[in-house]
Amino acid sequence: MKHYRKELWFETKRRREYINITPQIHNCLEESNIREGLLLCNAMHITASVFINDDESGLHQDFEIWLEDLAPEKPYDRYRHNGYEDNADAHLKRTIMGREVVVAVTQGKLDFGPWEQIFYGEFDGGRRKRVLVKIIGE
Repeated sequence: MKHYRKELWFETKRRREYINITPQIHNCLEESNIREGLLLCNAMHITASVFINDDESGLHQDFEIWLEDLAPEKPYDRYRHNGYEDNADAHLKRTIMGREVVVAVTQGKLDFGPWEQIFYGEFDGGRRKRVLVKIIGE
């Protein structure tokens, strides 16, 4: 069995962003030379997410509105966590959107359903953060 590991780094300009990372994941799969197996992709920071969904701008706006309804950024003093930081909402948003995805690799390709893409979700941006890609198989 072969294995592959790579870190992808991101630094967003805004506090919250959704970045389609599917092209970078495809590149990792090509570099790995793994044709059959599993690909794990996970955020390595507690205020960021990796998830699968459709790459449609209206849906991304819906995510933003929905997440703000569930865990609004402000007022900062509504959260006990915000004694030293102002990012409690980002921790909650990450919990909702998830930490990682696992995708089957079949015949050297990501075994996606229609419209599926992999996204990096940033909820407390402005600094460098990383995503881990781990592929195992043959």
